[in-house]
Parts: sequence; C-alpha cells; structure tokens
Amino acid sequence: MAFVRNLLGAKKILGAATSKRATSAAPPKGFLAVYVGESQKKRYVVPISYLSQPSFQDLLSKSEEEFGFDHPMGGLTIPCPEDTFIDVTSRLQ
Repeated sequence: MAFVRNLLGAKKILGAATSKRATSAAPPKGFLAVYVGESQKKRYVVPISYLSQPSFQDLLSKSEEEFGFDHPMGGLTIPCPEDTFIDVTSRLQ
C-alpha cells in the first residue's frame, strides 16, 4: 500500500506533461524539465533540489555517459525506464 501511495505522490510531484502545449512551456521557477525513457521520451518537471541528491546524481551520470552535453531532445535527457525514474524520485520526497 505504501508503494502505491509513493507512486501516486511521485506522479503528482513530478507533474508529467501530457499535452504538446505543456511540453513546450518553460518549467516554473525552482524546477527543471527532464526527458525520461529509453526509446520514447516523456517530459517530467522536477524540483531543482533533486540535483543535490546522490540517487538523482546517479541518473545524471548515466545521462552524461550516454549523451555528454549534447542532448537530442534539447533538454536534459535521462536514458532510463520511466519506472526506474519514478522509483528513484519518489524516494526523494
């Protein structure tokens, strides 16, 4: 039950964008947009405070290994399954 609660909380905080219009909008102050997924990328808006968390930094390291500083989506791309991303970020709350 706690897992379901964490998962729902993570989706609420992450604010997954579902429309094309929302995808092009700038994230609010104090947040950044990241693109997550292996083949099809989905945009998430996360608090910048996540940048200082070791588990989120591990995801960023994977991104750096794969893309360097040239991200194909034009923003920060994290090459991991969405489930993994949600699991990691749900623990950061």
